[in-house]
Amino acid sequence: MSALFSHGYALLIGVGDSQYPKLSLPVTVKDTQAIYAALTDRNLCAYPQENIRVLNNAEASRDGILQGLRWLREKADNDREATVFVYYSGHGWVDKTDGRYYLLQHDVKAAKLAASALSAEVFTEALREIRAERLLVVIDSCHAAGMATSKDADDELMDEFDGFDSVAFSKGLIESLKQGKGRVVFTSSEGHQKSWIDQERSLSVYTLHFLEALQGAGNQVGDKEVRVSNLMNYLAKAVPEMVRKIYNMEQTPHFDFDTGDFAIAMLCGGKGLSDKGLDRVRSETSQKVNKIADKIEQHGKFITNINEANGLHIGDNFYSGDRTSHKSVVQKGLENVQVGGDFTVNITQNGT
Repeated sequence: MSALFSHGYALLIGVGDSQYPKLSLPVTVKDTQAIYAALTDRNLCAYPQENIRVLNNAEASRDGILQGLRWLREKADNDREATVFVYYSGHGWVDKTDGRYYLLQHDVKAAKLAASALSAEVFTEALREIRAERLLVVIDSCHAAGMATSKDADDELMDEFDGFDSVAFSKGLIESLKQGKGRVVFTSSEGHQKSWIDQERSLSVYTLHFLEALQGAGNQVGDKEVRVSNLMNYLAKAVPEMVRKIYNMEQTPHFDFDTGDFAIAMLCGGKGLSDKGLDRVRSETSQKVNKIADKIEQHGKFITNINEANGLHIGDNFYSGDRTSHKSVVQKGLENVQVGGDFTVNITQNGT
C-alpha cells in the first residue's frame, strides 16, 4: 500500500470565470483540477484529500482566497511538520501609477479594479501568517493570449485597462513574500514574458511540466520524494524548450530558492522511481499526464478524476451543508456513469 504525504497541505486557486467576462481564464481551472488529481493520487503524490482545498471560478473570490490562506495557517499551527503548497493561476497586473501589484480574483470589479482586487501586500501578509517551516508558493499570473480568446482580445483588454500592465510578480515582491524560514517562491515567467498554453492538452505549458515533475521527471532512480529542487531543475529546462518549439517565444520560469531543500510530495506513492530507465519513466509520465488532463471534470465543488477504465474516484472540497445532501448530489452525478469493475465513493468534509 502506498504511503501518505500526511503532513502536506495545499491550496489550489484557479480564477477561471470572472464576474467581468473579459477577464475570464478557463484554462486556469483545468490546471488546478489536474494538479489536484496528481496530488491526491495514492500512487503519485499521496496527499490526503482532506488536506487540499481547491478554489475555482466563483470560489476564487477575494474572501475565498483569504479564507483558504487562513485555513492553511490553522493547519500549520496544529501541525509542526506541515509542508504547505499554494498554487495561484490567474491574471496579475501592476498599476502603472504607483507600481502596486494585484491578483485579479473572480469578484474583481472592472470599474474599481484597484479597490476590489487582491493586492500583493494583502496576499503576502496572509502568507506570512502561515508559520510552516516548509512553504512553496507558485504564481502563474502573466497569461498569454490564447489562454483567453485571441491576441486581438488580449490587446483590447489591455487597451481597456490602460492604467495597468500585465507582468509577472516582481523580484521585489518575491523578496517580501518569502520572508521567513523555509519559503520558496516559483513564478511561471519573468517580467513581461507570457505564460503560454499547450493547446493539445488544454493546460498551461507550466502546469503540464509541473505535473510531469510531480511524477518524477526531474528525479533520479531510487528517489522516493519530489523535492523543490527537483521541480526547479526540471521546469527550468522543460518550459522554455516547449515554448520555443511551439511559439518561438521566451518563457523563463523564475525560482527564488535560498532556503534548505525540502520534499513537496511523495514520488510514485513513496515507492520511488524504479530502475526502468529515465526515458521509459518520462514516457509513462507523459502518458499519465495526458490521461489526467483528459479525465478531469468539475461540477460545482465536485472534482471527478476517472483515472482508470475500471475505477472512479470523486473528491470534493466543501465547507457547509450535511453529508446526506452532498451524497445525493454525487449519486445523481453517477446515474449516467458507466465503468467496468468495482468502484467506491468516499465523501469527506474539508477542514473537519
